[in-house]
Amino acid sequence: MEPQIDIQTGQEIRVRIAPSPTGLLHFGTARTALFNWLFARHMGGKFILRIEDTDIERSTKEFEEDIVTGLRWLGFDWDEGPDKGGPFGPYRQSERLDIYAHYLQQLLDEDKAYHCFCTKEQLDVDRQAMQTQGTTPIYVGRCSALTKEEQVQRITAGEASVIRLRVSEGVIEFHDIIRDVVTVQSALIGDIIIARSLDLPLYNFAVVVDDYEMKISHVIRGEDHISNTPKQIVVQRALGFATPEYAHLPLILAPDRSKLSKRYIETSLNDFKAQGYLPESLVNFMAFIGWHPTDDKDVMAREELIAEFDLERVQKGGGVFNLEKLEWLNAQYIKRLPVGILVDELMPFIPQEWNTQRALLERVAIVEQDRLKRLTDFVESAAFFFALPDYEADLLAWKGADVSMTKGHLRAVLDILRNAPESQFTKDALETLLMPLAEEKGRGDILWPLRACLSGKKASPGPFEIMPALGKSEVIHRIEVAIEKL
Repeated sequence: MEPQIDIQTGQEIRVRIAPSPTGLLHFGTARTALFNWLFARHMGGKFILRIEDTDIERSTKEFEEDIVTGLRWLGFDWDEGPDKGGPFGPYRQSERLDIYAHYLQQLLDEDKAYHCFCTKEQLDVDRQAMQTQGTTPIYVGRCSALTKEEQVQRITAGEASVIRLRVSEGVIEFHDIIRDVVTVQSALIGDIIIARSLDLPLYNFAVVVDDYEMKISHVIRGEDHISNTPKQIVVQRALGFATPEYAHLPLILAPDRSKLSKRYIETSLNDFKAQGYLPESLVNFMAFIGWHPTDDKDVMAREELIAEFDLERVQKGGGVFNLEKLEWLNAQYIKRLPVGILVDELMPFIPQEWNTQRALLERVAIVEQDRLKRLTDFVESAAFFFALPDYEADLLAWKGADVSMTKGHLRAVLDILRNAPESQFTKDALETLLMPLAEEKGRGDILWPLRACLSGKKASPGPFEIMPALGKSEVIHRIEVAIEKL
């Protein structure tokens, strides 16, 4: 496909997801990645993965691997990134320090930035004074008048400093695809710190350089970054960079409309994977948090999402995380899986002590498939297929029926099944064999004890679903055990 050009800017459409490897992949980061990926694929543009690992103390390779693995598990493929390379690499910030140093030095040489020597204690006093006066705390400009010579002298003398950007007074205005025009007075920002040193750029500086160097056309990110945008725009202006298009996605909210947190649900992608959610259902679910298609569809495959996705239909207000909706969606995707693929998905959750013969697993998966909300449900609901169930004898009696009568009914069933060939252990054939007896004696009196002795549960699939999965010999054995209990 030919590179797609934004009609308004004439620029190739390029978006990025830029996680920091300071923790496990968060659900919110995954949702942001999805919206970027959908936009890129819908528009025929490029999706770039950039690792923002300048936080040396907290960034780890393990977290980076977790993020990359999680994005791949969700099915997001990127066109450029640390593992794939590309024309605008490197794609890790820790490998781009010389690029940042070049632009920082440029700003210092042009007197658009300066070294600030104010101590933390001084800044705390300034902040407290402004708060007492009821004004927004900003830098008072104490070091802004220092000449370059004075700055060099103090640095040479060993004084600690940071690099601040000179921010002139005026209006900072930008267009947000989701929120329309956003306006901020630069007087509310002050001279911002853009680096600890030439070798240690801060986020709002590094991200501007990266987006410019990587030719990012659209910055699609969470609403919590809106406060960073004016700061990044003043950096762009100082460096003479064009401003990309912005789209700030609504926050993901808990049902009480607070910000989604571990108080409501575990928020790392690994937790959702471990709980048995399929990547397809998570992608479908994420897409609907803050966005909606043109119709009332609830279940949408990736291809449909790509075809429909439009940032104009992203809502401004926060999107609520509805766990019931996620479970419902996951159940829909589980139902649609071919049985062989379902068994493959179930394998990581199956206890080692189970008899995991493939043929048995497939038979059981067919029985349980329509009942599963999560893959982990299989372990509890299907356990009785793989081990003789333990239950009390009174479970076998239908509505307090006489023990001797229940035993007699099970013996009658046993006689019929012993004489049935293995080929008749199908749902339809077994119904044909046993339903006449059930109609004669009473459905509950026959089918309840039969189902109970096979599953050991008050609630389970019906006996005509269970028996084909267990096979003739196991069914007969379980009925014999039940008769012994009585």
